Amino acid sequence: MEKTAVETPEMEMNFEAALEDYLNSDFGDLDEGTIVSGEVVKVDKDYVLVDVNFKSEGQIPVAEFTDSEGNVTVNVGDKVDVYVARKNEAEGTILLSRDKAKRMQLFDKLEDVQEKDGVAVGRIIRRIKGGYTVDLGGVEAFLPGSHVDLRPVPDMDALVNQEFDFKILKINRRRSNVIVSRRVLLEEQRAEQREALLETLAEGQVVQGKVKNITEYGVFIDLGGLDGLLHITDMSWKRIKHPKEMVQLGDDLELKILNFDKEGEKVSLGLKQLVPDPWQNIAEKYPEGSKFTGTVTNLADYGAFVELEEGVEGLVHISEMSWTRKLRHPSQMVKVGEEVDVVVLGVDQDKKRISLGMKQVNPNPWDVVAEKYPEGTILEGTIKNITEFGVFIGIEEGIDGLIHVSDISWTKKIRHPSEVYKSGDSVQAKVLTVDKENEKFTLGVKQLTEDPWSHVPGKYPVGQLVNGTVTNITDFGLFVEVEEGIEGLVHVSEISRKKVKSPSEMFKEGDTIEAKVIHVSADERRLGLSIKQLKDDTEKRKPKSYGSSPADAGATLGDLLREKLQEVAGIEEAKAADEDEI
Repeated sequence: MEKTAVETPEMEMNFEAALEDYLNSDFGDLDEGTIVSGEVVKVDKDYVLVDVNFKSEGQIPVAEFTDSEGNVTVNVGDKVDVYVARKNEAEGTILLSRDKAKRMQLFDKLEDVQEKDGVAVGRIIRRIKGGYTVDLGGVEAFLPGSHVDLRPVPDMDALVNQEFDFKILKINRRRSNVIVSRRVLLEEQRAEQREALLETLAEGQVVQGKVKNITEYGVFIDLGGLDGLLHITDMSWKRIKHPKEMVQLGDDLELKILNFDKEGEKVSLGLKQLVPDPWQNIAEKYPEGSKFTGTVTNLADYGAFVELEEGVEGLVHISEMSWTRKLRHPSQMVKVGEEVDVVVLGVDQDKKRISLGMKQVNPNPWDVVAEKYPEGTILEGTIKNITEFGVFIGIEEGIDGLIHVSDISWTKKIRHPSEVYKSGDSVQAKVLTVDKENEKFTLGVKQLTEDPWSHVPGKYPVGQLVNGTVTNITDFGLFVEVEEGIEGLVHVSEISRKKVKSPSEMFKEGDTIEAKVIHVSADERRLGLSIKQLKDDTEKRKPKSYGSSPADAGATLGDLLREKLQEVAGIEEAKAADEDEI
């Protein structure tokens, strides 16, 4: 017969106490949203069980313990910090997270860094709108574009996957929001460098710097905490249009401090001052009248700049480019980059200016023309151009002679040279003047023959009766051609003793008239005629009857005197009319 255990009162009391201890254990002390330490009790394919001293173990996806290569990083018995996401007292279940625990611990560290004004290391992982996303070792932070550097970054993509130090500007744990800045750190570092640099800089010192910005007027150089200005005029002894011709962003340069304002923290730098000034003793190197070869570097409306050596340029004024061509712009003669021969006309070392000439390389063709074609020479040339005031004849290369419209004919009235000539005609003419100073060469065609007016005074003396044809009628008189090319004027006062309102009432062009010569001048090319006096002479030749009484005789003498005075007055009026017409 088996013996059975007899439950004593003491045994009942021990069991109840053990149950009470289990039910009243510390399992329920875990608070949601906190981080606790646990022990890994099992690792399988999908989950890791962690004992956090609760009624049951917490189950965590194995992915939270897996590295980037897929390897599980924990073993049974390892101690790990986990986050209590949720617990159920009634069911005795608990939800844990390793990732959230690590994230909360990282936020704690970041808050500590921010509180101590420390530095966080992060890696820029991608560009986003307005800036970048930065990985701070498990927490993604936002880096505004304005806080990337001290100045705008030319290539934003170049910073991706690079690691930098950052200052933490703001943390919002509830929203998992972190904002960082790199510029704040750079500004602090720059301020420290500036203070140190200001104690060492001095005028005349040679320093190293990096090109950080380029403008039209110069280059800003980072000297390591302090920016200096390299003005465009201090970059080279030669003239440059833009600093980009010499430097690029990021270039390392050696420069000389020209001026240093410690209080204003301003530094003026020079690049050309590191090499000798090529303008020293310039007059000795380039004496006036000497000939050199240079390169055209720039064209302006007023001339061309020619480089004689590195840093030394001279100006060829447009008026010094050609002896014969009238240029509107230097580009008609030269182009940039072309090599040209020049002669030094003047040197101003103080103002760093050299005047050059191109035409002086060859003899002045006007000197040659003056010797070859003295005044009075008869030559033949081709008409190159016709204008309203004359025709231009090609004489030598680049030199034309002018036949003025007034020098085409002694007698014909030519309104436009095209009435007589056309371009390309070959013309014989006489050299009238060669003016080298004003570069004028004048010719005449009529001068090849004798002036017909030289014979007019002998052929048509005062008192001579002439026959002619009316060629033109004006308000002041009639123009009468007495022979080809020779015209005389019958003034309106010499037409009749009666007052004539308009000569056209009495004559028309083409009428043949007879008149008396009352004035003639070969020099003035004037021939004065009178119809009135011719009639008076005719009247005088008629027989006259004289009265027997003295009164009649006196009246006839008075008439004769008045007639004589009228004749003299008519001659004077004719002269005046001739002068007005000419």
